[in-house]
Formats: sequence, structure tokens, C-alpha cells
Amino acid sequence: MEHTFDNEYWDQIWQGDRAAAMGSGQPNPHLAHEVGDLVPGTALDAGCGAGAEAIWLAGRGWQVTGADIAAAALDRAAERAADAGVAQRVQWVQADLSTWEPDAPYDLVTTSYAHPAMPQLEFYDRAATWVAPGGTLLIVGHLHPEATADDHRHGSDQGHGHGRHGRHVDGPPASASATAASITARLGPAEWEVVTAEESHRTMSGPEGRESTIHDVVVRATRRS
Repeated sequence: MEHTFDNEYWDQIWQGDRAAAMGSGQPNPHLAHEVGDLVPGTALDAGCGAGAEAIWLAGRGWQVTGADIAAAALDRAAERAADAGVAQRVQWVQADLSTWEPDAPYDLVTTSYAHPAMPQLEFYDRAATWVAPGGTLLIVGHLHPEATADDHRHGSDQGHGHGRHGRHVDGPPASASATAASITARLGPAEWEVVTAEESHRTMSGPEGRESTIHDVVVRATRRS
């Protein structure tokens, strides 16, 4: 099913029956793996949801901006940051990421499964412009269905995708997905050094102990100074 991913859509999601589970999620494991060794600076979590990644970064010394279109998500994120003792290191901004522009670039821009109301790859283009020279871009997104279908043909055990704001029952729509190649093709080598470009499959436990396979695309790149 296709979605517009506009303000109304996300407000409904965060006021629905999935809100409690989404509001208690843990940081994406790719974040620690990819940026755990970076020197803390300023960071933007674009499409932060209930703030798990932003709070993780703040707890490790980053000064973080968490931006999301859903007010209910940001309210939950602020509560979690206060509980974690890092409220002073995070600024929460309600923003439509298809039009919003930050006041200054960041040392780290990370986005995990964010779907603004615009083409997915064009959103990643926007996120790349928010990275300061010498800074890092980390994209964790839904792997495109064509890529997972190809894995099926080669015998892999696959399941459904898991969204930044909750799991899509039939996997994410193609419009909200990407492949590593489609992202890195937009990061010109004169401006970017691609550090990681992979398509990852991991198992996650859901409600009532049900397990599902999560299909991710992970791209990390450093902006040349």
C-alpha cells in the first residue's frame, strides 16, 4: 500500500495502537556499529520518532537535534531524554523534512527509516546537504523490494521490513525503499568518500515473541573537507 507520508499520516500513526510500542523502541543497531568510534560533535537525527537514536548519541557526548513531523513522537522523545538524563544535550524540532532547512550544517547527519512526503532518494539528497565538510552521513533505510526478491530467488530466508515509526505489515512500499547502489550513485566521489554500502538482513523479536527478518540498506559516507 502506498502512503503520502504527510503530517496527517504520521499524526494518525502516533495516535494509533502502535504508538506505545514505537515509543519504547531501542536505538537502531547500525548506529552504534557505524558511528560509535566518531569524535562527538553536533548531530542531526532526521526523522527521529521517539528519539531512541538521538538519546543514544546524546548519552555519548553529541549535541543533538532531533527533527520529526509528528508532535506526539517528539513529546515522547522529550520524556525519554529527560528520563535518560540527557535533556540538555538534545533539541527537539517539529519539522517537515521535505521543506525544512537547518540553520547550520552538522558533524553527523543520521536518518533511520524516515519517510517524508517526497521521493525517498531525493530526501537522502537533502540530508546530504546538511552535513558539514569532514562530517558523516549515515543512512539506514528499507531495502527495496526488488533487492529482497532477488535474495528470495537465491534462497535467502526473508521477511518483512520494519519502519522507523512502526512495522509495515506487508513490508514498506517501494517508494519508501532504496538499494545501496541507488544511494551511493548520488554521492559524487569528488565530494564524498563512501565508507559503508551494504544491504543487511537481521532478525528482530516483535510482540508476543514473534520474529521477523528486517531488510536494511546502510550507507555511511564522509564529506570531503
